Amino acid sequence: MVDNRYATALVIACVLSIIATVYLSVAIGTQHWYQYSSPTVRGEANISELRSLYEEFIDGEFDEKTYSDTLFRLNGTVGLWWRCVLVPANAHWYKEPGAKMVLECRGFTLPQQFTPKYKEPGNHNSGEDMVRTYLWRCQFLLPLVSLGLVVLAGLTGFCACLCRSLTPTLGIGVLHMLAGLCTLATVCCYLAGMDLLHRVSMLPDKVDGSLGWSLYLVLISSPLHMMAAALLVWAARSHSQNYYRMTAYRVA
Repeated sequence: MVDNRYATALVIACVLSIIATVYLSVAIGTQHWYQYSSPTVRGEANISELRSLYEEFIDGEFDEKTYSDTLFRLNGTVGLWWRCVLVPANAHWYKEPGAKMVLECRGFTLPQQFTPKYKEPGNHNSGEDMVRTYLWRCQFLLPLVSLGLVVLAGLTGFCACLCRSLTPTLGIGVLHMLAGLCTLATVCCYLAGMDLLHRVSMLPDKVDGSLGWSLYLVLISSPLHMMAAALLVWAARSHSQNYYRMTAYRVA
C-alpha cells in the first residue's frame, strides 16, 4: 500500500519528466538554438555576393567557414542538427521591396558532426582546435544520452508498476538526475562552442547574435528533470524509512 504523499510525489515527478522530455526532444529537432540578425542588403555588389554565398551554402561542400559566413550574412539560425538561412522566395532576391522571405535549411549529417574544427575555420593547415572539436561533439551526443537515460528510467518505472514495487524508485530518480546534468552540460558546451567560434570568426559589422527559443527549451528541461529526480528520491527514501519503522513495530 502506497501512502498518498508518495503517490502524489510520483505522479508529479512523472508529469515533470514527460514535459522535460518533450521540451528536450523538440529542441533537438529544431534549429533555433542561436540566431543572427543581419542588416538590410543594399547594392548590386552585395546582392551578388550573398547569392554566391547562398549557392555555396546549398550546393557546395561542407565547410565551417562557408556556412558560418552565410549564417552571419543571411539572418541564419543554427541548431544541433540543422543550419538555416532566411532568403527571398523568388529568384530576384532583394530587388523587390517587401519580398516574401523563406527559411532554407540544410542538415548536419553524422559524419559532418564528427568533422574536426580548425583553429582558423576553413584553413585545414592551421591545425585542429581540440577544444572546439570536442565541445561540438559533446553538444550533440549529450542530449541523446539524456534521452536514453529517461527512456531507461521509464522502462524501469513501467516494470516497477507491473511488480507493484517502489524499490527501483531511487534508481529512477538517479537516472533523472543524470539526465538533467547531461542536458545542462549540453547547454554549457553549446554556448562555449559558439563563443569560441565568434572569437576565431569575427561577426560582420551590424550583425547581432542571440539565443533562440530552442535553447530556452533545453534550459527549462534540465531543472524539470532535476525536480522530478528530487521528488523520486524523496519518495523512495521516505517510503523506505517508513517501511522499516513499520517492520520494526510489528516485530516488537
